[in-house]
Amino acid sequence: MTYRTLPRLIAALATGATLGWAMPTLAHGVVLGYEPVNSVEIQAHYDTGEPMAEAQVVVYAPDDPTEPWMQSTTDADGLFTFTPDTSQPGNWEVMIRQAGHGGIVTVPVAAANGEAVASNDSGADDNGTAVVQRQPDTTSSENLSSVQQGIAIGAVIWGFIGTALFFVRGKR
Repeated sequence: MTYRTLPRLIAALATGATLGWAMPTLAHGVVLGYEPVNSVEIQAHYDTGEPMAEAQVVVYAPDDPTEPWMQSTTDADGLFTFTPDTSQPGNWEVMIRQAGHGGIVTVPVAAANGEAVASNDSGADDNGTAVVQRQPDTTSSENLSSVQQGIAIGAVIWGFIGTALFFVRGKR
């Protein structure tokens, strides 16, 4: 390697790194949420807003978290609705997956007789109907602190430089 090619290499790496920051990333996380209604409606979409259409759904009851209670798929809008069995109060887990992306949302359900669930904020309404508490949507990966962003950018630059130097060194 000559000293004349090193500045060109560094300039090419700097240009590539700068363009890489301006380009949107192709990876995405998953956002799951649900609404308390007579049944539980779960909205599944990527953090880009695209719905998880036809994603695999597995529901686990609180009394047997290893055996699926129900298996289904989301609709074209990423929605899935089910009615939990109020004779099985507790935290129901709903797992949604599609193409390597997915998550689990926990839905606390109270017994029809008003029996409390392990969660402190669950219960039944005045009529003794099972109440499902709304939980906030999961956060996306775009909420990185400036320190985390700096570390990620530094790691990418370090990777570019290391890769370039590896190929420039030539065969020995």
